Formats: sequence, C-alpha cells, structure tokens
Amino acid sequence: MTLGGGDLGHTDTTGTHPHGMEDLCADGRRLYADSLRLGRIRRSEAETAPCLLEFALLQPDPDDSAWLRPVPPMTALSQRLLPLERDIRQRREQAVQLAQAFEPFLSIATHSRPTTHAITVLEGVERINEAIRLAQSNCRSEILSVQPGGGRSEPALTTSFRLAQEAPRGIVARVLYQHTARHSPGTLNYARMMNDTDMEFRTARELVDRLIIFDRAVAFIPAQDDRKVALELRHPGLVDYLVKVFDQQWRNADPLFREQPRETSVDGVPEIQRTIARLLVEGQVDEAIARRLGMNVRTCRAHIAKLAAALGSGSRAQLGYLIARSGLLDDESAPEGQEPEGQD
Repeated sequence: MTLGGGDLGHTDTTGTHPHGMEDLCADGRRLYADSLRLGRIRRSEAETAPCLLEFALLQPDPDDSAWLRPVPPMTALSQRLLPLERDIRQRREQAVQLAQAFEPFLSIATHSRPTTHAITVLEGVERINEAIRLAQSNCRSEILSVQPGGGRSEPALTTSFRLAQEAPRGIVARVLYQHTARHSPGTLNYARMMNDTDMEFRTARELVDRLIIFDRAVAFIPAQDDRKVALELRHPGLVDYLVKVFDQQWRNADPLFREQPRETSVDGVPEIQRTIARLLVEGQVDEAIARRLGMNVRTCRAHIAKLAAALGSGSRAQLGYLIARSGLLDDESAPEGQEPEGQD
C-alpha cells in the first residue's frame, strides 16, 4: 500500500498478517510502541511484524540501514485520515447535488394526493423475508397464514417460533396447514408450544398456495413456483378479497388437535383418491398433485396406482378416460350452490 492510499485493508503476501492498519497484530503494536519509546529498533526485530514497514509506521534509519525509526503517530494518522476525509467531502457534495436534483419533484409530491404502492414485486428470498419481517413487526392485531406442503422444516419452525415469541401480546393468529401436517412431529410440537398464545391451527385436504395477511392491510403471495419472487399487496380491494378466500378455507378446515374426519368414499374410492382423480383430469402431473396436496411424490403415485386398480385401468391415458366415464367426479362438476347446466 502506498502512503496516502485510500484502502485501509491489507493482506501480507506471506499470509501471516491478514489485517488492516486499524487492527494491528500483537507484534506490530508492541514493536511500534518500543520504537517510539527508544527512538529506533533493529531491522531484525521487525521481521516478526512486516506490516509495520508495509503500513509505513517504520522507515529506514538514514544513518544506519540496520535500524528502523518510527514515523510519528500523528503523521501516520493524518496520512490515513486524509483520503477518508476527502471521500466524506465528495459524498456530502454528491448528497447535496442529489437533493437539488430531486427538489422540484419533492415540491410536486407535497401538493399532490399521497399514493400507496398497491403491488410491490419482491425478488429474492432475502428481500421477501425482510419484507415479511417488517410487516410482522408492524402488526398489531391479526395474522392470517396459509402454509401448504405438509409438515414444516425444522429451520422454518424455529424461525416461526422465535418471531411468534417476539410478537406483541394480543395478536390473534390463524394458521392453515394441510392434513398431511398431522403426521409431522415437528409441526405438531410447534403447535403445542404455541398453545399459550392466541394462535389457532386448522388443516384442510387441499390448499392452493402460500398466503400471509397482516392486520387485513398487507398480504404476501408467491409470484413463481420456486417462491423466489413474491408480491406484496396493499390494495384494500385485493387484500379484502384474499381475507374472504382465507375465511372460506378456514370454515371448511378441521382443528389440528381434533381427530381428523374419517375419509368418505364413493364406490369404494376414498376422498383423497377422488381429489387426485380430479387433478389428473385437469391435466396435473404427479409432482404438481403431490405439491398441491402436501404429500411426497411416492405417496401420490401409490394413490394413483390404487385408483387405477379400482377402475381397472392398464395405462395412464386409459385412467383419465375411465375417470371421466366412471361418474366419480359428477358431484364435483358444478360449483357449490349451482346446478349443472341443462337442468331446470
């Protein structure tokens, strides 16, 4: 490093002194102090602290090359502070220039109607999590959360527990899992630990995707299947719609610690396999069905095999045809409260 350089960092070529001048090694501090007290030290003594020469805290004695003399501390300090002060001055000048550039726009914004970003695109897991943490820290009354995909991972549960403990008392939280979460010891233990809080857990057979709503004012939904892009929604109409969607799912869900209702069956086909049949007819692949129902792909394929055996199907293509002809999904063809077309 040259004198007056702006970089305080230093890595010695030998790899023995990877430190900056602001964090001198023990040998460097001791030898520099000795040189100041004695006026000079032998060059051979300074071999254990080559950083002193590289940082120009020692310089050759003009009268005897076997000795080194210390550079006065005030001189060394001034040489390092000068580039920092110059950088600070330049940044202040840049800040003034930016303020002057935005001044005309600030005056316009002051006299115009305030606007809210109704939809904000959040890219990257870190930015998504930071936005959710900020919304949770500002939450004062209610959290609604849909967590599809079966049991939660240990790190996710640990983070959720820590955040729940840090949240202000009095916040009511309702969390929706899928029925498969009932077989996850970690998720069940987490729910039991939260028994003394205002959190309530329910499970449903099928959930569309992840959703979090804070105080019915801001909602977060994924924008991609890999969940690396999310949308932060603050438009009152959108958030209110999502609250209604959540409430409907909540009403149809079962409390986590209540015995799950026994599977109903139609013509010997359990409800879970009827749900899979519907998704197969919709053209969903095995991986998408498993994700939708919160189970692993192997379990999903086992249900598909049982469904195929029940309908006498010999191939995947034939299975879709047999499902359509079996009448298995006839009572699911029309929305609730609406008669199928063609009926008086």
